[in-house]
Amino acid sequence: MDAIETEAVAAIRRFNRFHTRWVGALGGSRHSSGLSLADAQVLHELAQRDDWQAAELAKALDLDPAYLSRILRRFATREWLDRSRSSVDGRAWRLQLTDEGRAAFAALDGASDAQARSILSRLPLPEQADLVDALATTQRLLSGERQACPRPTIREHRPGDIGWVIAAHGRLYAEEYGWDQSFEALVAEIAAKFLREFKPDRERCFIAELEGMPAGSSFVVEEDEETAKLRLSLVEKRAQGLGLGKALVRDAVDFARRAGYRRMALWTNDILHAARAIYVAEGFRLVAEERLHSFGQDLVGQNWELVLRPEMASGL
Repeated sequence: MDAIETEAVAAIRRFNRFHTRWVGALGGSRHSSGLSLADAQVLHELAQRDDWQAAELAKALDLDPAYLSRILRRFATREWLDRSRSSVDGRAWRLQLTDEGRAAFAALDGASDAQARSILSRLPLPEQADLVDALATTQRLLSGERQACPRPTIREHRPGDIGWVIAAHGRLYAEEYGWDQSFEALVAEIAAKFLREFKPDRERCFIAELEGMPAGSSFVVEEDEETAKLRLSLVEKRAQGLGLGKALVRDAVDFARRAGYRRMALWTNDILHAARAIYVAEGFRLVAEERLHSFGQDLVGQNWELVLRPEMASGL
């Protein structure tokens, strides 16, 4: 094996040891239920369908049929399982959980949910999103599943979203560009002002979601009676390449136009190449730029403007 393959093998084995400990497989009992990991998996599958056949279930779980038979006998002894002749194949038995069996599953399922929620509670929201992405990618790669194209959505902000906007901006710009905490402080000030002085008819926050988690944002705020300002436009790395940046900017521009503004302005930096390409495509034009030292870096700040009502452009 080459060095890369050797490291990959070691990484898989290391994760297997970690996961075995994490799910409690070594302890022999899931959540103090008296059930082994295999018992719990069989119980879970039985709770999903009322028409399992033993041979089919053994194949689905990759279990030795004799081993599965012993598990099913234990379930029957506990009065968790009913077995009846299949209406399709009289030689086969149809497996169905009893009310007692479903109650046992509900208790185990609730304990598993509580364990997962406890783990998630230790992580901030952006890291929860990273974990969900990593687990989905791991499952897809190891199972050989074809990756489905994610379908992002865009909605208005809800309670809790603004905190995510601040955290996402601070984290992404520190990781990508080395900006210091003064940038996150600026984002927090902008976001707090938006909430305190929110004008529903004149201002809007758009939040992009991908697989149920926030993945992007754009804000329309009132600069003056005739000018809207586009602020805090961002797309998480995991959601880039899906057209979300363009959609967020376009939704912001459309809202500003409907709200009656004559122009839209924005401030950005010349290093944000992907964002600037979107602004150009939407019709923004560069009106001023200056060199400055901000957020711990030497930057070139840029002001852009877009005419929203061409019939009144002569008044600009």
